[in-house]
Parts: sequence; structure tokens; C-alpha cells
Amino acid sequence: MPSNHQHYTMYTYKYPHPAVTTDCVLFGFDGKDMHILLIERGLDPYKGAWALPGGFLNMDETAEEGAKRELLEETNVSNVYLEQFHTFTAVNRDPRERVLTIAFFALVRKADYKVIAGDDAARAEWFNINNLPPLAFDHAEIIEMARNRVREKLAVKPIAFRLLDEKFKMSELQRLYELINGTSYDRRNFSKKMMATGFLSDEGINPVREQNRAANLFSFNEKEFEAKQATADCKKFPFDF
Repeated sequence: MPSNHQHYTMYTYKYPHPAVTTDCVLFGFDGKDMHILLIERGLDPYKGAWALPGGFLNMDETAEEGAKRELLEETNVSNVYLEQFHTFTAVNRDPRERVLTIAFFALVRKADYKVIAGDDAARAEWFNINNLPPLAFDHAEIIEMARNRVREKLAVKPIAFRLLDEKFKMSELQRLYELINGTSYDRRNFSKKMMATGFLSDEGINPVREQNRAANLFSFNEKEFEAKQATADCKKFPFDF
């Protein structure tokens, strides 16, 4: 077992080196709108400003472990699939010192999580993705890049279905695509193209009628998608429309 002196010198270097943080962009869908989870900073710098959940990386944890720890400590959110998408390295991005941040994003259903502020976060709240408050550090840039990355992933992978119930209406799926891609789709054309992928199963009429209309429910056939992915004729962008 190393002595206290050995443990200390493990992290002593001849040359200056930056600190490392993690930041999480958590996208939450409530069936109608897309939101992003933010925390109100309880400490300087930017005390009182809104920011992404995150913080400094401990010496004995990976970036993903640090991101999950900070997310839990500051918002009470856990058990989410985080995907690393970029490292932000602007020299003056943090007024305290030279800090690099490793950014992650996740897609969740808002109803699945009870947000509670903790640690150095004064508050934790969901904000509509198109109505965000002024943000600390370079977090507006981080969110913009995360949104672009999600758009790219949406064309390739079935990430949208993480945000829906197991059985969903076509209108809910269309709304989700419109929110992520920032565009609108013709209802019949969207439904036709989505069904043409071969990855949706018709689950029959929704037992809950809305505005005197009955709509069909659908589910995502993950086994069919995985089987298709293994074939040579699988489209590179199966969900790009």
C-alpha cells in the first residue's frame, strides 16, 4: 500500500495541467414538448445563474462515472444512458482556472424522474428547449452541439423510441421528430415513410378516444431492426426523412 507521500506525488507533475469537469445535457420529452434539465448554481462563479448539471472529475473515476455522480448529486436523476459527444477546450471557458469539460447527452421521459436539487445546486428544473434562460460558462454552446448530435443520431438510430411509451400514437412520434429536427411534416407522408421502414408494429386501436376520434397505437420492433442492421441491404440512414 503506497504511503501518504507516494499517494501525493502520484498527482504531482513538472508541467501545468488543466482540471477536468463533466457536463450533462439531459433531454426530456413529456409527450408534447422537449425540455432540458438545468440547475441553478449555488456557488461562484455564476452564482444564481442556470447551468448544466456537472462538476469536477475525481481522481479515481472515469468521465462517465463522474458525470453520473454529478447528475445524481445535483438533480437526483440516475439510471440513464449517457452518451459522450464532445470535449470543450476553449482556453478561457472557466474564469477559475484552465478547465476542460467532457460533455454527455441523454434522452429520457420526464415522467420517469423526480428532480430534486442537491449538493451545490440551489434548484433543479426542466426548461422548454426553445425557451432557455441565460446560461453560465459556455453551456449554450454545449447544448447547441448536443442538439445537432441528437439530430444526426435520429437519422441513424432508433433513439426517438426511448422517449415514448412502449405503445405510442403516430402523432406522438411525429411531434418528437418535429421537435428534434426543428421542422414540420405532413401527417400522411410521415406515417407512410415511418411504416415503410418495416420497424413499426401496428398494435390496434387506442382504447382511449380523443376528440371523438380513435387512433391506432404502434410499437417499435427492436428485433426486426437489429436483424435488418446485420444485412447488407440495410439503409445507412433508415430514419432520415
